[in-house]
This record gives sequence, structure tokens and C-alpha cells, in this order.
Amino acid sequence: MSPRIRSAISVAGVLALSGVLFTASAQLADERDSRHGDDLASVIAAESARVEELSEQASRLDEEVDRLGDAVDVDAPRRDPALRAQEAVVSGAWPVSGRGLSVALEDAPSSSLEIPDVRPDDLVVHQQDVQHVVNALWAGGAEAMTLQGERVTSTSAFRCSGNILLLHGKVFSPPYVIEVIGEPDDLRAALEASPGVATYKQYVDWIGLGYQVQELDGVEMPAYTGGQELQHATVPEGTDVFS
Repeated sequence: MSPRIRSAISVAGVLALSGVLFTASAQLADERDSRHGDDLASVIAAESARVEELSEQASRLDEEVDRLGDAVDVDAPRRDPALRAQEAVVSGAWPVSGRGLSVALEDAPSSSLEIPDVRPDDLVVHQQDVQHVVNALWAGGAEAMTLQGERVTSTSAFRCSGNILLLHGKVFSPPYVIEVIGEPDDLRAALEASPGVATYKQYVDWIGLGYQVQELDGVEMPAYTGGQELQHATVPEGTDVFS
């Protein structure tokens, strides 16, 4: 096999690997029992700037993938088209539609501060709360997902600071709406089985945090248009690789 063929297959393999990672929270903060997240306002400006840079990088890589793909001999093994289609859906490369659920999370009213022992931070939907819902939906067999209308992929990461959410370099405010395509009954069961969602629902009953689950007959989800931030391991400088 020629070096150019090996390069093309390696690039395709990396893209396929990113497509089959079903969890959207691999780059999220570690889960904690507490609902109170750190102040992350300082990351918003830096992350917004990175989005444009990564999008330009993704465009260049797409052109390189196309070039390498054209260089592959016609006799080289081809992957199953059905598998490629499935990977494209999971990675967010294709728009999709189907049945599913909508889950909305909303801050509690300020009047809840009159409840004994309630702190202002208790009234806010935190990163952990969104994360628990997202994880539960993936575990329930979600085929595709959006958060605030943004397609969630295997490399998506979101951050919350106060009552704002940062996703793909964009800033959003509550209510946070998560839409997912999948079997509604399985998705509901996964939400009910999640300990993190159960903790959030305790606050719903106590101070009035918003939590609404709605079944959707037809969900339209756009393709993800940003860059896939893939990373690779490197050998530390000065290391003798032949030792």
C-alpha cells in the first residue's frame, strides 16, 4: 500500500473514530454530588475566539481529506455505506429528523429566596444539571441531540457560569432546552433512572427550578457546522523513542 493510500485511510479512520463516541460529555467537568459549579466567566472570551480559529482549521482539514480520498486507488477497500451513514449521524455531520423528547431546564423564581436556608446559587441551573440530563439521554439510546438548537457531537463541551451557558463559542441563557431523537419511552426511563436528574428534581420540588419533559413527534436537527477538535498524543521533547 502506498504512503498516500495509508494517509488517506488514517484520516478516514480518525474521523470514523470520532463519530462513534456516543457520549457528549467526555470533555465536560467531573461529575460531583454538589449542584454548585465554579465561576467560569473568564473562559467565554477565549473560547469564542477559538471557535473561529477551529472552524478555519476544520475547513482546511476537510479539503485535505477530500484530496487524500481522491488519491486512493479504486481497488482500495471501501467501508460499508450504511456504517458511514450511521457514523455521520452520530458525529453530527448529517441533518436528521425523527421522534424524540424535549427537556427544558429553567432557573427558579427569585421569590424562592424567602424559603429558609435557600441561597441565590440554589436558584440557578448549573452545568452539572445539564450534564446529568445529557448523559441520561445518551444512555437512553439517543441517536442525535441538540442543546439550545446547537447540534451536540462527540467533541462538544459546554460550560456554565452563573446563569449563562457557553457552547461552541456561543452564549445562551435559560431556559436550557435539550432536544433528542430516539425512542421516547426509553429516553424517559433513562431520565427517571439517573441519580443526578433525581437530585435536580428534588430542587424542583423544593424551590421551583423548572423541569419539563415533552414528547415530540417530529424533530428536525441541523448538521453540526463547526470543527471537530481532534487531539493526538505526542512524544515529549528529548525522549529517545528507540530506547
